[in-house]
Amino acid sequence: MAGPRDPAERCSCRNTNCVERPLRRLFEGLASGVAACPWPFVLVPLLLSGGLGAGFLFLPQRQANDIEGQFTPTWGPAKDERDFVRRHFPPDDSERFSAPRLPTEGAYAALIAVATNGTSVLDPAAWAEVLRLNATVHDAEYERLCARTAGGCASPNPLLSRWGDAGPPAPGSLRFPVNDSVFLGAALGGVETDDGRLRRARALKLMYYLREDGPEAQDSRRWLESFLQNISSRVAELRLGSIQVTYFTSLSRQQEFEGNTKSVIPLFSITYFLTITFAVISCLRLSCIRNNIWLASCGVLSSGLAVLSSFGLMLFCGVPFVVTVANAPFLILGVGVDDMFIMIASWEQSSRKKEKSSVKSLLAETYAEAALSVTITTLTDVLAFFIGTWTAFPSVRSFCLYTGTAFVFCYVYTMTFFGAVLVLNHKREQENRHWLTCMRVGVGEDQAENSCLYNACCIGSCSRQPSQPEGEHPMSIFFKKYYGPFITNKWIKLLVVLLYGAYLGGSVYGCTQIREGIDLRNLANDDSYVIPYYDDDEKYFSTYGPRVMVVITESVDYWNATVRLGIESCAQNLENISYVDKNLSESWLRVYTELAKPANINNKTDFLNNLTVLFRFFPSFEWDINKTQDEIEASRFFIQTVNVTSAIDEKNLLNQLREAAKQCSIPLKVYHPAFIYYDQYLVIVQNTVQNVAVAAGAMLLVSLLLIPNPLCCLWVTFAIASVIVGVAGFMAFWNVNLDSISMINLVICIGFSVDFSAHISYAFVASGESSANKRAIEALSLLGYPVLQGAVSTILGVVVLAAANTYIFRTFFKIMFLVILFGALHGLVFIPVFLTFFGNFGGSPRNTTSKKLEHRFRNDKDCP
Repeated sequence: MAGPRDPAERCSCRNTNCVERPLRRLFEGLASGVAACPWPFVLVPLLLSGGLGAGFLFLPQRQANDIEGQFTPTWGPAKDERDFVRRHFPPDDSERFSAPRLPTEGAYAALIAVATNGTSVLDPAAWAEVLRLNATVHDAEYERLCARTAGGCASPNPLLSRWGDAGPPAPGSLRFPVNDSVFLGAALGGVETDDGRLRRARALKLMYYLREDGPEAQDSRRWLESFLQNISSRVAELRLGSIQVTYFTSLSRQQEFEGNTKSVIPLFSITYFLTITFAVISCLRLSCIRNNIWLASCGVLSSGLAVLSSFGLMLFCGVPFVVTVANAPFLILGVGVDDMFIMIASWEQSSRKKEKSSVKSLLAETYAEAALSVTITTLTDVLAFFIGTWTAFPSVRSFCLYTGTAFVFCYVYTMTFFGAVLVLNHKREQENRHWLTCMRVGVGEDQAENSCLYNACCIGSCSRQPSQPEGEHPMSIFFKKYYGPFITNKWIKLLVVLLYGAYLGGSVYGCTQIREGIDLRNLANDDSYVIPYYDDDEKYFSTYGPRVMVVITESVDYWNATVRLGIESCAQNLENISYVDKNLSESWLRVYTELAKPANINNKTDFLNNLTVLFRFFPSFEWDINKTQDEIEASRFFIQTVNVTSAIDEKNLLNQLREAAKQCSIPLKVYHPAFIYYDQYLVIVQNTVQNVAVAAGAMLLVSLLLIPNPLCCLWVTFAIASVIVGVAGFMAFWNVNLDSISMINLVICIGFSVDFSAHISYAFVASGESSANKRAIEALSLLGYPVLQGAVSTILGVVVLAAANTYIFRTFFKIMFLVILFGALHGLVFIPVFLTFFGNFGGSPRNTTSKKLEHRFRNDKDCP
């Protein structure tokens, strides 16, 4: 029977290592198996990666870069509203086309002509060039495919259909924004008016709509593709001098977004080169025997195998591959190299203990120490990613599935493949074989006659002595003798406290300035032709926003005067919103009521029969009433929004419109195709807070289970909260919006916050030193270098993304840089200082425990 357990090993409120001990024993058993027979652990991961890598054959079918499908909420209300509009008001773009009445954006090509030198686009010279430009686009094929109304192609601009070759309208001859019941706010931009009369306009927009609801849909798509290929050369051939032209189509946003992945592929090779170089230099030795270049290369290879296996498995399982997933390999590479450093450092530490002579005992101790650290960080990261799949954004879900699975494979391959490589490398060293040629290297009597360089490269040691294990790493000495005493100086600690106050204050202020929602222009490359179009559209045509449908969704008694008053009251409530111009509304019921004043429409029969009179005077109103034989199932009217110029305006507009519709006694829906994208504002903050809170709770639970000290867990929780606030706040200063892309990175914050903070704080509470300052110095001497090394290796994995010409990848770099910077800052500066203030509350249960745990986290030391 086993004797009584040491009190220091019992689970208690101050020592919660109930899970840690069994895991250590489990890792020791795994190490024994790997050390006894390493080759299967090398070959099986290689074969498994090769097999799973075949999943990349399905990559073309799995690519899912539909912007609406991936970057808007899955169950957004606007999608239901669009379905309702489609069912009750089906468009007919071959006979009665009306752009404001479309349930979608439609199929179109758009041109914006801006007058040069500050002149007006309605000047004769500019107008003549606009006509030439229109003739260039309006070819025979367009005539066949165009959306039609009143027997001809829908006019690209209402001024062209009225004036055309007759010359531009004279200054002051048009009213703005409505002239003879025609809305000009979306046709002319940068206007100057005098008492409602149009004097000049800087820009004119041409919208060429095509049919998309019949057999011509595919032909329309091909026409748009041809338009994009040829428009630049056609415009150049016109030699326009009075106008400048930017262009866009309904395909542009999607095509430009799909091209983002191709732009980042060349960066993969640069990243792997940088990472391999960094790993090799870190593990370089002036000994042809103890050189760890192959270990470094195999560590990077292990990360690559993890990416290959995980991506292949997800592709086999049918998980959509979104462009955001292309960020994952950069992250996996940095984290995998960090795990490699941990394993090598723990192996070196174990090798220095002469009593541990057999490879089994060396690897068992390495696994018992390093594997638990790797397990803690991997488990927290994987949990963060899989919790991130609880989101309304499919793009986030795909990224988290791919990356979380890659972390699992990275962990498994580190424990198996890389562990076996450690064993094989140890056997080579024991047999004094050269690191490159694997030929035996001996120490002869003539060694003293050779130079140090010759001895290092060809004999095995510069010192004319047989190769011996190295001592403490110079960086560890630096943290112990210089940095540790410096940071624990009382005046420096005061400075650190002030620095943290400034950091926290700036972060909180930044959180109040953060912008929500993804700007659609950010889905294109910086040098894309769509950027100038977006700029012109925002500069000249932002005064008037979406023309919103207000849909009465149920059959109501329109012939009842009380019901009509209720509808009018609802319309006025909507028009009283600050973003709505009440003078630009369009309501069939208002016109019908005015038109029918001499007649009686207060009974059902007369109301329905007299609608034909309304349609004779206003044919377009027939498209706004879904009428059966004896009732009106649904109807709609339109309100015009104004001054919707920012994400905040879009969010407020949507919330106010829906709230006003909800308050109405008549069942209403408000809809515009842009609301599909506005819906992200309703869930982005909620989803982010939910994922971050749940993930942080999971991290705390993991820390309590695997880190045997509750005080350490509290400091981990503090670091998580502090880093998240810092990253979220400084996002605003770096022009990063809170959207589905940055939400991914905020979830990543949690895992990396644990990585940087857990080991430093636990090393402190486990120290047996007498004073808080000495305990902080000891923790830094053990872990300062590995924390720094881990930060550098992770940043190297993503730094090339800073050179990407796409917002998605630059955003990933920016937030990862902030995460690593603030995480390392907490681990190396803030937490060590704060621990010295509260150190008296963090002692281990017994000093013997700290002695046992003295080397507990030496595994985190990088290649010594």
